[in-house]
Order: sequence, then structure tokens, then C-alpha cells
Amino acid sequence: MVIVDNLVKTYGDFRLELSMEIKDGAVTGIVGRNGAGKTTFIKALLGLIRTDAGRITIGGKDAAMLTGKEKAAIGAALAESGFSSYLRVKDVAAILKKMYPTFDEDYFRENCRAQGLSEDKRISEFSTGMKAKLRVLSAISHRASLLVMDEPTAGLDVQARNDILDLLRQYLTENEGCSVLITSHISSDLESLCDDIYLIGDGKILLHEDTDVLLDSYAILKVSGEDFEKLDKSHILRSRKDPFGYVCFTDQKQFYAENYPGIVIENGSIDDLILMMTGGH
Repeated sequence: MVIVDNLVKTYGDFRLELSMEIKDGAVTGIVGRNGAGKTTFIKALLGLIRTDAGRITIGGKDAAMLTGKEKAAIGAALAESGFSSYLRVKDVAAILKKMYPTFDEDYFRENCRAQGLSEDKRISEFSTGMKAKLRVLSAISHRASLLVMDEPTAGLDVQARNDILDLLRQYLTENEGCSVLITSHISSDLESLCDDIYLIGDGKILLHEDTDVLLDSYAILKVSGEDFEKLDKSHILRSRKDPFGYVCFTDQKQFYAENYPGIVIENGSIDDLILMMTGGH
């Protein structure tokens, strides 16, 4: 389990303050607008930046005190792979083999071939999607028990996104105890992959919920100004004025369906969650 306890990181006027858990064998998603603090948190978790306060433990041990072997159990796919663009896939394989005692070279090469990543091509010759696939394969091919992925499908077409998600699903099926932390702007990726989701805004957690509960119980209500005045607002998380009245975000869809049969109720998505919780009132 990964436990983040009162983590604080300040950049100028921006202040990140987070506490969260990533459970063993769970896929945890982090969503939020650009600048919310997602990448800052990922870098702090991986020890790439120093924090001002707080503590991160991985498997019960302070993240700053992990041994080389323990660090090798973490796989990371960040926006930049860290590999020179002049390297070929076979060069990447050689580097990973030296870095990780558990590196599965056959698995890596087999999946590279399946994804169209030629061993003799330089990374600079790859498309955006091919580079993203290489980052993911580099993260999972040493059989990591904790995967940390920052926007792994950002900027990709539908086919490339699906290929990457399929790689992750296959890996998780084969490695059931693996824990995953993933950030993304693409709601459908998280809805189909994550067990729970944290929404952060301006460096703080705005909401944490199991994905199933989010999709089953959260909803958008559309009501007239007159109906809004009569509405029981005890289960309204956010609301905003609209030309026809009000748009409200609730975590108790069934309550409003049973007690207000005349209002419009739409199933909420993660996109709705982000928009309403960061832009509503």
C-alpha cells in the first residue's frame, strides 16, 4: 500500500496539499484540470522533487529510504521517457536489462514487435503513439508491483489509446497484486480502468470516490429557477446558473429521482465531475 500523509509542496503561489492511499492491487486515478497538481504529486511520489512537509510510505517504508531493489519494483511512465531520442529499441532493452534484475527481455521484445516498434528504429523516428507505447512497455517489463503513470494516453488517437489500455489490462490480469496510480484527462480511460478516483483542484483533493459509486450514484440535475428554490439541497455538491435555470451535481441520484419526478436527471461522467467540482458554485 502507498500512503501519502499530509504532503506539502509549494511553487511560488501554488501549494500542493494531499493525503491519499493507493491500496494493494487497486488502480487509482487522479483527475483534474491542467495546473491542478497532478504531475507535481507524481514527481514527489517518485522522489524526483523535494517536498516541504509530509511523508510518503510505500509498503510500510518511507519512500525516501527505499533500497535499490525496492525502487526497482516501481515502474514509471512519465511524459518524457528519459531515453535519448537517438537510441533504438534494442538499446533501450539493453539499458533496462542493466537497470532491473527482473527485466523480462522476451516480454519486452515480443510486445514491442506486436506494437510495431521496430528494434532498429531510433526513438526519434517514432510517432507520438509509438513513443507512448515504448514508455509503458519500459515501465511494465520488469514486472513492477507498483505502476505510476502520468497521462499515458494524452494526445493519442483512439487506436493508440486502446492499444495502451489493452497492454495495461493484460499486465494487470497477469499480475493481480500490482497497484497502479494513473493520471489522465480522458474520462473514458479512467472509467474503464480505475477502482477509485481522486479529483484534485488547486493542489487540494476536492473529492474521492469509488468509480462504481461515482458512475451509479452521481448525476447531473437540470432544474428551473422556480424548482431550484424548492429543491432539497442537502445532497447537492455543486451548482451553477444556466440560461434555463440551474445545473446541479449530486451524489444521490436515486433520492432526487424518487422525490422530484419532474426534473431532468442525467448520469454523471468523470468529465462532469471535473467541470462541476472545479467550476460550479
